[in-house]
Amino acid sequence: MKQAGRPRTKPAPERREDLMIAAERVFLAKGFENATIEEIAKGAGISKGAFYLHFTTKIEVAEALRDRFVQRLLNEITKAVEMEPEPDFRARLQTWARACAHGYLVAAAAHKLAFSAAPPPKDGLTNNILIDDLRNLLSAGQSAGCWRVEEPALTAIFLFNALHGAIGMSALETDSFARVALLRALAAHFLRTVEAKA
Repeated sequence: MKQAGRPRTKPAPERREDLMIAAERVFLAKGFENATIEEIAKGAGISKGAFYLHFTTKIEVAEALRDRFVQRLLNEITKAVEMEPEPDFRARLQTWARACAHGYLVAAAAHKLAFSAAPPPKDGLTNNILIDDLRNLLSAGQSAGCWRVEEPALTAIFLFNALHGAIGMSALETDSFARVALLRALAAHFLRTVEAKA
């Protein structure tokens, strides 16, 4: 019978993810300022020295958490939008708005952590992968003749920032009816904005 050897070291991407999961837990429990690299490393089951093979500072971990948050949100939006019929760009636009707002609302703590622990990029509200995706959707709808948007990039920035501001309303923290109403209203506003330009 073959003897069991020592467990194999996890691949670097898995170890990095373990560190991010641990960091998120520690940051949420203790706050970014009070969290230590030792606690993050311990939570991931590695030494403090091994932490530095993946990140150099807590801020770098926070930046990685922010990037992961946005990428995961985009993945959820894409999945929701792709369930709509391809020619129905009006439905796709409304679904984009609802999915984006819903993603922010259900992960409010992670969003707050990801964007407050480390200073976000100065152009974060004008240049990010969510805005890029929305711009592409607006351009595709325009090419299909669903609406006429003279500046899809500017319109995407406008709509994204309106959504981003609306989800910060304090009533949404406890009132599920307010959340449902907001998702409906945002979807309608997105569509009205582009149809007003048709």
